[in-house]
Amino acid sequence: MNGSATRRIDRVALSGDTERRDLAIAVEAPVAIEVNGLGYAVLMATPADLDDLAYGFVLAERLVDRAEEVIDVASHGTDAGTLLRVTLAPERHDRVADRVRHRISESSCGLCGIENLEQALRPLPAVAAQSAATTAAIFAAAASLRDHQPLARATGATHAAALCATDGSIRLVREDVGRHNGFDKLIGAMARAGLDWDGGFALLSSRCSFELVEKAVLAGCPLLATLSAATTLAIDRAAAAGLALRTSIRRDTLHAA
Repeated sequence: MNGSATRRIDRVALSGDTERRDLAIAVEAPVAIEVNGLGYAVLMATPADLDDLAYGFVLAERLVDRAEEVIDVASHGTDAGTLLRVTLAPERHDRVADRVRHRISESSCGLCGIENLEQALRPLPAVAAQSAATTAAIFAAAASLRDHQPLARATGATHAAALCATDGSIRLVREDVGRHNGFDKLIGAMARAGLDWDGGFALLSSRCSFELVEKAVLAGCPLLATLSAATTLAIDRAAAAGLALRTSIRRDTLHAA
């Protein structure tokens, strides 16, 4: 499925004049993820690059440690949305079952009890790699990001996640209506293609939340840059793992944490 669809929309001017136009609108639809035959999650996502989404999602959920442990991804379109059936290596089934058990408990009553709180903020590995990117490279990547966002240019409604080289050139981009999904798609695309950070960094068009920090750390990213600001928990989790943050990127300023 494409990332956009045409809808007829009224365009209303300040004067009150109305013009009926056909516009490209970003698609947001349910994507149900089933892992080793177990229902795991339902995401509201842009139904494009779904194999990348599946790989990035299971890596971020710590269901696998390596892309090679993903045996198959099958996408099935339905009237209600898309079903992604992900098959992992047999030795990962116990890990999947354990996480499903925790997720069922979380969904029934929210994050309640010590066990669930520990699951929500599980320890992160230390970031071993370092980025060689300069501040100038980060500004250069931020300035050119829009040129690599065809869906955002068409619809104005999607986030982007980019793999950037040390000089700030953009190597790979994925887009989605959800910032988490976009980053999962990028990480999944990198895993499938065998791409590494190579001293570069990730650039996201969103704010920096703790979930995005955790995805970056688990993907071995040495530096995470976001156009908008970071939350307290994002800063704290990044510091604990040794992940460099560059946030609130404007034309000539940014925040370093």
